[in-house]
Amino acid sequence: METQVKYFTPGEAKRTLPLVKTIVTDILAEAKEFRLLIESKEQVDTSDPEIKDRLQRIDAYIQELSEIGCYYKDWNFTLGLVDFPAIINGKEVFLCWRSDEESIMYYHDLESGYAGRKLIPEESFY
Repeated sequence: METQVKYFTPGEAKRTLPLVKTIVTDILAEAKEFRLLIESKEQVDTSDPEIKDRLQRIDAYIQELSEIGCYYKDWNFTLGLVDFPAIINGKEVFLCWRSDEESIMYYHDLESGYAGRKLIPEESFY
């Protein structure tokens, strides 16, 4: 069964941001702990219960974002990058937010990704 994509208006995405920020903070903190755990091991064993637990927690947080309707896009776990599906000027795009940004101000088309970020047109907020 195909899932229906939820499209956010810039205003809806902004209203969701406090919850998204909390989840992303948790993801980045968990990833940091995971890196420290891996560095402390002489040999990395993916069946290690501690390693599995950290990975499951990260996955659960990413799933939370997915349930809201947005996507975690930072697989290095350094920027805390999240995309929100949206329609701007009749075109399917992603509103793009990074964890060090106060608000959602940018978008990019589906092909260009983060490198193609542009400011969201002011009229899109109304």
